[in-house]
Amino acid sequence: MTLTDKLNWRYATKRMNGTKVPKEKLESILEAIRLAPTSFGLQPFKVIVVENSELREKIFNEACHQPQIKEGSHILVFAANKKVSAEQVDDYMNRIASERGIPVEALKDFRAAFDGIVTGSAEQNFVWTARQAYLAFGVGIVAAAMEGVDATPMEGFDPAALDRVLGLTEQNLGSTTILTLGYRDEANDQLVKAKKVRKSIGTLFDFR
Repeated sequence: MTLTDKLNWRYATKRMNGTKVPKEKLESILEAIRLAPTSFGLQPFKVIVVENSELREKIFNEACHQPQIKEGSHILVFAANKKVSAEQVDDYMNRIASERGIPVEALKDFRAAFDGIVTGSAEQNFVWTARQAYLAFGVGIVAAAMEGVDATPMEGFDPAALDRVLGLTEQNLGSTTILTLGYRDEANDQLVKAKKVRKSIGTLFDFR
């Protein structure tokens, strides 16, 4: 199947049947997320992969009362950095230097490009880091479709409660989105055979 076929196949699955996603498929999805583009390549976020049923039950009860949280195989919580630190940027510079075999001093001008981010307010930082997390989030949705794994993108949850359950605040993180992975429950999901509704090419795109 082509990418277009896979995107037509996928939908925001409302009910899942509890079947586990095979390890190799999960790893492929996570690798795609790891390779997703972000501004400067900084990746100012973390993805918490939750499989434990007791923890998912707690998330369901306290932060996101949607059945896929319990019915799915794994939930991926995309959590962005609340504030980008100078140490975080310096660590990135050192990783670049190590991976590419160049002196870190050669990255001085590139390092300076981060000054506005590091000195910006926490509120400004979180807006920017959350956008970077969304880029990886979108790649994760497509990667799941390519693996034939159903996925439900979620924003309808209590971020403060989820941050508390997962201990994110102490890690300088704030939850932005959830991606539930699993397999559709064809007997109980009313949208399983629903036709996909999207704008036409002529309406969505402005060709100039």
